[in-house]
Amino acid sequence: MKIDCLVTGAYQENCYILSNEQQEAVVVDPGENANEIIDFITHHGLSITAYLCTHAHADHISALHEVHTQFPAHIAMHTLDWNWAFDEINQSPPYYATPMQPDTETYLALETQPQWSIGSFEFEVIHTPGHTPGSCTLYFSADHIALVGDTLFKGSCGRTDLPGGNAVHLKESLKKLRNLPPETTALSGHGESTTIGHEINTNFYMR
Repeated sequence: MKIDCLVTGAYQENCYILSNEQQEAVVVDPGENANEIIDFITHHGLSITAYLCTHAHADHISALHEVHTQFPAHIAMHTLDWNWAFDEINQSPPYYATPMQPDTETYLALETQPQWSIGSFEFEVIHTPGHTPGSCTLYFSADHIALVGDTLFKGSCGRTDLPGGNAVHLKESLKKLRNLPPETTALSGHGESTTIGHEINTNFYMR
């Protein structure tokens, strides 16, 4: 599996595009810069099978409507975040417009099953609330990668002072991530990648 990262918007959000040799792809957290994401998909001739959302903050989904309109596919998000993703409460940071809701007929609720197979992509959903109520980690065990959203960062962890944040829940979620194999690459919503083992050994919040 090939992994490309497009850094989007003022908050330098990481939009990941996972693709295979057949040019099938999933887009994870299309934050901003919709035109850049669309151009990348078009340039590489990718066929989008799904949009996977680790959580619903505006800096992670503001490009979703526009990209989805250009390349329709299933949208997967936890219901606890989907329920407010397109409401005015999601104007955070304040200068964001409320994200536009795509076609709901394509929605998949991530919490409905622990294991998912979308096209050739197989992954486990780990509910990791704290940063938001519906934050999820997407664990691709065959490729030893975990898309952790804003739950875990290299040397740090997600903030809990935004609406829906919960420090107790975040602490429990970080414990869940400790159970992943140490060689697992953690792909965060902002900043550089790391490994679970490195964070267990060096990150105060993972102790």
